[in-house]
Amino acid sequence: HEIGRQLADEVLQGKYPYVLTTHIDKGHVHNHVIFCAVDMVNQRKYVSNRQSYAYIRRTSDRLCKEHGLSVVMPGQDRGKSYAEWDAHRKGTSWKAKLKTAIDAAIPHAKDFDDFLRLLQEQGYEVKRGKYISFRAPGQGRFTRCKTLGEAYTEEAITERIKGRFAERKPKENRKISLRIDLENSIKAQQSAGYEKWAKLHNLKQAARTLNFLTEHEIESYPDLESRVAEITAASTEAAAALKAAERRLAEMAVLIKDVTTCKELRPLVQEYQRAADKKQFRRKHEGTLILYEAAAKVLKEQGFQKLPDLYALKAEYKQLAEQKDQLQRQYTEAKRQMQEYGIIKQNVDGILRTAPGKKQMQER
Repeated sequence: HEIGRQLADEVLQGKYPYVLTTHIDKGHVHNHVIFCAVDMVNQRKYVSNRQSYAYIRRTSDRLCKEHGLSVVMPGQDRGKSYAEWDAHRKGTSWKAKLKTAIDAAIPHAKDFDDFLRLLQEQGYEVKRGKYISFRAPGQGRFTRCKTLGEAYTEEAITERIKGRFAERKPKENRKISLRIDLENSIKAQQSAGYEKWAKLHNLKQAARTLNFLTEHEIESYPDLESRVAEITAASTEAAAALKAAERRLAEMAVLIKDVTTCKELRPLVQEYQRAADKKQFRRKHEGTLILYEAAAKVLKEQGFQKLPDLYALKAEYKQLAEQKDQLQRQYTEAKRQMQEYGIIKQNVDGILRTAPGKKQMQER
């Protein structure tokens, strides 16, 4: 529940009132958040799109990692229904069993026809057509291979049998790296052509690493370690400053909301104070009066004897929001540099591990 509260506070920044609930009656403890779509500070509607969804997801993933919880990593497979996911978890999924059978047959298959024969020997019924399909004994419908993921189409299986299949990686992972992930099958490991390509790829990445070290005037391994430490510290400092600005913005948003509530509802409260029959008046306007009293109580607890200047508060909020945007840009750049230098150091470590005289090279 606390993690859900942190997520809502960070995403909504105090501008959107929300209700948070946490289900503990299920095997998977989880939150539900409902929030008002109206910005209580600027009276603007919340914009919901792919970018805002991605931001919520990134924030949720980071908070889960910080609290030691698991994070669902996006992969190449298509989405699953809960029933399919639960069947896969319990080991009763037809798709999961078919993928296991395919993975087991590929290393022993001479060609695609031989692969089909091996699947039939395991009891699978094969249906050829536009898409290859299989059905296990006791299974109702055929399963198309293309629904299992990129590595299980007819073309991909054929390439895996020949040892030439290389699964596409997401664009964000196509960075400098000395490590080449060979396809996890016996055929791929035996492919001289693929190994030659991997070695050539490694040489290209090594050249990029050396160019980077030259451009940034890094002459020794301790220099690289020092630079990585400096950039990591800068990234940590920028992240702390950004979080502090976001917390202050959230606090100010709540303050502006409470001041606005008191200012707008004060005429009604004054009318309530002058009313001859206060009980009847309160019954008629109880919801509104409760809102005013709650806001006034918060302001009093914060030490305000009179309402702060709403115009000055909004001006300060705008200035702080601009500072927060600047801090966000600084943090983004520091994070980018930290990732870049981290990859370079990873490359250097990989080169030193595979080259003779690692200790001497590091000392030099």
